[in-house]
Amino acid sequence: MMAGAALPAAARRPRLTANFLGAGVAEPSVCRHTYQEDAMQGGVRRRPPTLGIDVGGALVDRVAEGEDTSFFGNRPMETPAVEGCEEAVRELLDLFGHRVFIVSKAGPKIADLTRKWLGQRGLVGPEGISPAAVQFVRKRPDKHPVCERLGITHFIDDRLDVLNHLASVDRRILFTGGLGANPVPIDVPPRSVVTLDSWPRVVDWLREPASGVWDRSR
Repeated sequence: MMAGAALPAAARRPRLTANFLGAGVAEPSVCRHTYQEDAMQGGVRRRPPTLGIDVGGALVDRVAEGEDTSFFGNRPMETPAVEGCEEAVRELLDLFGHRVFIVSKAGPKIADLTRKWLGQRGLVGPEGISPAAVQFVRKRPDKHPVCERLGITHFIDDRLDVLNHLASVDRRILFTGGLGANPVPIDVPPRSVVTLDSWPRVVDWLREPASGVWDRSR
């Protein structure tokens, strides 16, 4: 390869391996390199920017809840995506150096449908998030230990109660752009939670210095 030539997306992506109950995490050698190169500033160990994304209400638009075109209906693959999420995920994969995980609550049946839907949309696959980086939990509070284990620094979810559980996540985004007919949470989020209502606004905010992504990845 010629000097200065851009690597293909697959070559830039950290290799993932399935372990710990089937969850995909970066191989130890990749993690050690990342921490050595990116995380030591002034003698303080810092986690590299790593993004976690929920599915329902963030990638899947909840406008179809209770209809045939939902994961609980007869035509689950026609479940609508939140507007702009496909393009946003591609941009965020680049911004976070492919350290992007999906962490969602689902039982085995819905988890299988979700994987197929994500693959059909191109959100997961060769040009998207690695299939091994898709994580499922059975209860919403279980997202916290998964995020802690994966070193997730930023998380996007449509539920404030979930975000409040993620004590180890530095920057949390309450996403209100895929709620359908469901009301926007009325509880005032803590200062560590930013409320955003569209994927373009999510990408714009994560590109700002206030998000901490740029500072961490220098």
